[in-house]
Amino acid sequence: MYQRKPEWLKIKTIGGKNRTQVEKLLANLSLHTVCKEAACPNIMECFSRKTATFMILGNHCTRNCTFCNVEKGTAMDIDREEPEKIAEAAGTLGLKHVVITSVTRDDLPDGGAGHFASVIEKVRSSCEGITIEVLIPDFKGDEAALGTVVSAAPDIINHNIETVHILYPEVRPQADYSRSLRLLRNVKEKDSRIYTKSGIMVGLGEKPEEVTGVFRDLREYGCDILTIGQYIAPSLKHYPVVEFITPEMFEKYKASAYRLGFSHVTSGPLVRSSYHADNALDSLIDR
Repeated sequence: MYQRKPEWLKIKTIGGKNRTQVEKLLANLSLHTVCKEAACPNIMECFSRKTATFMILGNHCTRNCTFCNVEKGTAMDIDREEPEKIAEAAGTLGLKHVVITSVTRDDLPDGGAGHFASVIEKVRSSCEGITIEVLIPDFKGDEAALGTVVSAAPDIINHNIETVHILYPEVRPQADYSRSLRLLRNVKEKDSRIYTKSGIMVGLGEKPEEVTGVFRDLREYGCDILTIGQYIAPSLKHYPVVEFITPEMFEKYKASAYRLGFSHVTSGPLVRSSYHADNALDSLIDR
């Protein structure tokens, strides 16, 4: 059933030459962004700030999460020039912090981990002083694949928990809550210098105590950075929005997360895992 969005979720149109520049650059380099593919509500703001979250390994996902707008189906061939293209885009936009994510590629032996590493290494060698954040799939729990990404030494490894454990069968039927937690712990075990990050959506019918339970689980598994945002259904065919969470409740969630020991928390109705991602790392480095 369709629910009218509350005032705090209504977004103003933002244009300008920066947004046009980003759109043309992405088109010329044939690059995908999660901003567009996942129908992110912040796309106009981020493009106008000359930022984007690059999505590698094509734009067709091999999983069928019911909340996600990314196209499902037959996976695309890997663009072997993608590392150079992303490095060029990051340099052209003058990015100080770049976020790189991907579709889930269960069809690949390493889940795409080697390609992630190639992108990280090319961006680092081409863009002096840039910091790198990757938002990775779970690689079906393959520790060797995860080790490939860790060895490339990004500054932040993000893996979103997405929702509470009880909703996984309906929202993330091919994922596993415990496996996602173990991934975050395994990053720290392989290289404790890398910051770990995760994100959760709310408004899918979860209870507040279940949300704070996720916070506790993430902290137990060593997660440093947390994002909390409102789930917005991309269409009537996707998992429905059960509730629009108030800005006041997002502030309460933020306070709860900080009490549990997260180093940085971003919480709000329009927050997404990559939204103002550079701020989190800046705050940690400045400490």
